[in-house]
Amino acid sequence: MVYISPLAVATALALATNVDAFLAPQSSSSSANQLRMADGPSDILWTPSWKTGERDEVIGPLGKYCEDLYSVKRRPTRTVTCGPIKFGSDHPIVRQTMATTDTANVEASIEQIMRCADKGFDMVRITVQGKREANAAAQIREGLFKKGYDIPLCADMHFQPKVAQLVADAVEKIRINPGNFADGRKDFEDKVYESESDYIKDREYLMEAMVPLVQTCKDLNRCMRIGTNHGSLSSRVLSYYGDTPRGMVESAIEFADICRSQDYHNFVFSMKASNPLVMVQSYRLLASEMYRLDWDYPLHLGVTEAGEGEDGRMKSAVGIGTLLADGLGDTVRVSLTEDPEFEYEPCNRLSEMAESRLAATHPEAAERQKAVKKYVDTRDIFSFSRRIGDLPEKKEEEKVDVGLFLNPNGSVISTVLPKMLSQDSAPYLYKELGFKTAVGMPFKDIATSDSIFMRTLPKQDDANARTALRRMMEVGTGVIVPAKELEENPLENAVALVSLTEAVESNGKLPEGAIRLAVEIDGNESDDVIAKVKDLDPVMVFISVADNLSQLHSARRIFEIFKTNDIKTPAIHHYKTTAGESNELALELGTKVGSLLTDGNGDGILIEQVGETNFSVDFLRNTGFSLLQGCRMRNTKTEFVSCPSCGRTLFDLQETTADIMDATGHLPGVTVAVMGCIVNGPGEMADADFGYVGTLPGKVDLYYGKEVVRKSIKNEEAVDELVALIKSYGMWKDKEEEEAEEEVAVVA
Repeated sequence: MVYISPLAVATALALATNVDAFLAPQSSSSSANQLRMADGPSDILWTPSWKTGERDEVIGPLGKYCEDLYSVKRRPTRTVTCGPIKFGSDHPIVRQTMATTDTANVEASIEQIMRCADKGFDMVRITVQGKREANAAAQIREGLFKKGYDIPLCADMHFQPKVAQLVADAVEKIRINPGNFADGRKDFEDKVYESESDYIKDREYLMEAMVPLVQTCKDLNRCMRIGTNHGSLSSRVLSYYGDTPRGMVESAIEFADICRSQDYHNFVFSMKASNPLVMVQSYRLLASEMYRLDWDYPLHLGVTEAGEGEDGRMKSAVGIGTLLADGLGDTVRVSLTEDPEFEYEPCNRLSEMAESRLAATHPEAAERQKAVKKYVDTRDIFSFSRRIGDLPEKKEEEKVDVGLFLNPNGSVISTVLPKMLSQDSAPYLYKELGFKTAVGMPFKDIATSDSIFMRTLPKQDDANARTALRRMMEVGTGVIVPAKELEENPLENAVALVSLTEAVESNGKLPEGAIRLAVEIDGNESDDVIAKVKDLDPVMVFISVADNLSQLHSARRIFEIFKTNDIKTPAIHHYKTTAGESNELALELGTKVGSLLTDGNGDGILIEQVGETNFSVDFLRNTGFSLLQGCRMRNTKTEFVSCPSCGRTLFDLQETTADIMDATGHLPGVTVAVMGCIVNGPGEMADADFGYVGTLPGKVDLYYGKEVVRKSIKNEEAVDELVALIKSYGMWKDKEEEEAEEEVAVVA
């Protein structure tokens, strides 16, 4: 094995006066600048090492990760062809899904793929475990053609390089996972590499597995996805780089180097993870590496094992929406534990939202982005750190504890209407806000709204409504009311909300009875005015970006001003919605607010319905907490990492997941992974405390972390065994019984 030093690389490049041949994607029509076809690892011009600092030395430091920090422009990419469709920045975002049928069941697979095509998907991925499924894939492709469907198929390959070559004859795209395509070992042994040369010695077997497939794909004009997964990095990569975004990126670059050595460039990348923060960081890091390498390969976006329902859509929107908002991403898959047809709506809506933000094709979006006042974006996109606002402290003379109005891990503020406070309605409102009650008196629980927001107050002579407000305040619930309303209708100990401009003009004057100030920023203020927040010392700031501004870029500007002026006031994202459907709201929040929280910018969420009231207080409260949990801020319920099912799944995933959620969904701080098979290895349990994994037909293994602790449990007994396992590790608590209706008359 011969390792090429950075000095040798730099010298060779200088002598050839051809830096572009090393950095840039090769054109199939070019001959003078071709890399030499590789017969072995020593024949490949490998990308210089990041870990030793050689990459910085030879090529230069990392720079930008997206095309423009201040307006939405798609990252320029080459066009990758996949049968009748094309990936890349010159083409619409491609929507895709994955079949859940047994691939060997040809007729069932054909029927499901046709339903997906009819729904609107551009591509469908199928599972190919072995030769039987490869032969079935050929029959599926032929059957679809006969029925008039030319929708491209992608074969999902793990562990089987030779089968991948076989199935490439039948399908338009091959997905390979660098973590297990050539190196499926998941022994997690402690290994120490003494040097970079030790680490790269294993590249020979990567070449042996990968080059024949690359040559086949090149000869047949097939497309490939180099799809790295956070949960299934190889033991080799894990040992050298750890379970990190950097490890994911380096694994993908290594396989791309092999493709490029064969002058094969018809491929895309993906960097999937079940944790949206890891996913976002990994894609940004890869995009930045491609910018400095002058590579222009398209990106396939997805949050793996997102789950189901609003939570699954929310988590997907946080990850996918954040990247699309910066112009990253050329094809999208929303992985839900539901039938694949149900993935189309969220997949399509995320793509539509992204396309509507593009400055080049949407003049209104361009105007909003241009209208944001100038600022310098200093975010560190290569690591995550959260800006945590300082909680207010109770003053000696204050009758209520303002320190309880917010939560350090992220706050949910709920909108309340006066009619909800009537004598008959108040007990139901307490429940909607997440309070527990004892003899009719409310007290806070783990998922109670931290504060409430009221645009109008009940009249002062409405004793019952005022009593309900007072009871909530006494247990640490803030009541935030516009100052103008408080001037006309005072409420003792309320927080007065004032626009920042008005607060500066009045020097933070409070109306009668108000205990503290809150200010609202809409983004049109000057830098100097926003800096005044520090002098005003409000209990919190509402970020409510004006309609004439880009919400993303304006909010980023506000947080930059906070950073420059060392302003540590808690910042609540005030999101106003006209959404009439729960899934749409989840996608909106995940995309528009999640894209800020993934950068650590924000201390909470207030969702306010505009116009018709479509959602209950309870639903909006839970949606707010789901957003915070999806952004890894505040856990108020069990976190589920559940795969979307495919042909490898060894049990009814949807039914089993529902049973597990019913049995264990009341355990905040506990994460449970529900995996249909072991294909991605125990690494998929990286973010989970407990794992429930199909291993054989009718049998399940249970994991604690990455370790198998109970094997070959019958499906029908496995959920009870999972509960017993959680109990054995001291992480169980019994479900609380529904509160009986209070019949005791409570005197105020």
